[in-house]
Amino acid sequence: MGQQEKVTTSLAGTVGEEISASLAPVDAELERAYPGDPGTRQPVHTVYVPGDVFAADTIRSWGDQALAALDEHAPDAASFAAVLGLTDELAEPVHSRVRAKLEREPVEDLRVDFEDGYGPRPDAEEDEAAAHAARLIAEAYAKGMAAPYMGIRMKCMEAAVRERGIRTLDIFLTGLVEAGGLPDGLVLTLPKVTYPEQVTAMVRLLEAFEKARGLEPGRIGFEIQIETSQSILATDGTATVARMIQAAEGRATGLHYGTFDYSACLGVSAAYQASDHPAADHAKAVMQVAAAGTGVRLSDGSTNVLPIGPTEKVHDAWRLHYGLTRRALARAYYQGWDMHPGHLPTRYAAVFAFYREGYQQAAVRLARYAGRVGGDVMDEPATAKALSGYLLRGLDCGALDLAEVTEATGLTRAGLEGFAAPRRGDLTVSGKEHTGP
Repeated sequence: MGQQEKVTTSLAGTVGEEISASLAPVDAELERAYPGDPGTRQPVHTVYVPGDVFAADTIRSWGDQALAALDEHAPDAASFAAVLGLTDELAEPVHSRVRAKLEREPVEDLRVDFEDGYGPRPDAEEDEAAAHAARLIAEAYAKGMAAPYMGIRMKCMEAAVRERGIRTLDIFLTGLVEAGGLPDGLVLTLPKVTYPEQVTAMVRLLEAFEKARGLEPGRIGFEIQIETSQSILATDGTATVARMIQAAEGRATGLHYGTFDYSACLGVSAAYQASDHPAADHAKAVMQVAAAGTGVRLSDGSTNVLPIGPTEKVHDAWRLHYGLTRRALARAYYQGWDMHPGHLPTRYAAVFAFYREGYQQAAVRLARYAGRVGGDVMDEPATAKALSGYLLRGLDCGALDLAEVTEATGLTRAGLEGFAAPRRGDLTVSGKEHTGP
């Protein structure tokens, strides 16, 4: 090995101890404010259904309508691929997986809407609709027929509708508790948040409910919907959305961009209100940076161009939706809104194509990193984290199969999860330690 080097130092041993002591508050704050991704499944979309429309068969009905749209407007892999511009290699696997998804799990996340999609109603009518939603969701989970995630969007915390929103949420949560308990997939959405204090109010509301029903403190989380300019930039020039995440006291699970309310707030003409408008890109970029590392996930908005009517119009709407979804995925917005059953084929086509066309390269790079084998790309731990996260998202939505990913990477799901969520500061993790059984 050659001559052994003499190792000498100059600093007293207490220096490191003093520095560590001085940084202890910073270490604690890093752990509190930036816990990292929760490691749970993130749905690829959220479907919004008005409270008076939601029924026991809504999820199956959406899947059946989406399948019928495929049968009518793109009955086979070749025709579907031609509409969306898929390669010959992707045509069959994407088409077959889309159909299988629509048959097996057409909706990944469903929100019963009591806000804009529902509107103002007599109190007795909304009371009944909220109780109805709770009963149907509880029954769906009990029967194994629920979407992985389900919940409601209440009215916001603004004065005009605050009491109504609070009452609807109370009725809904109470109904779930009395029907057997809150489901693991419960998701709540707080819309039109403008000030961090409104987020704090939601936290206090949920604390009161948990105490009243004897639930574990912190059991109930919620999404924050970003629909106003003030939620991005405050009067003092700071990023309000970052303060909102902190105001949630660990309960925030997502930031959802509201395409049309936000665009209108900035004065964007109706014809140009879209998720790829520069104003939308700016808002989501701020949201993305504010949420990074906090465990709060980002969701893109929706398109209001519905795939209905003659085939030519459906194809045009499909191409638009597919393009917007692919654009969002490339920008790391892994979730979006779908407003119509006809959006489901292109939502899943875009998601499946995104993961299938890149999974082999990602798998090879991750396998080389895990095995410490050189290649034409020199990856770092952060890239290994991104590669494994990419493959896990592909597995969760059904774009990829575990067998093919394991064959390509040599890693089990546990191994992938080990790379996707390394301990803070662990930059030299050995792939062999994370391969799982």
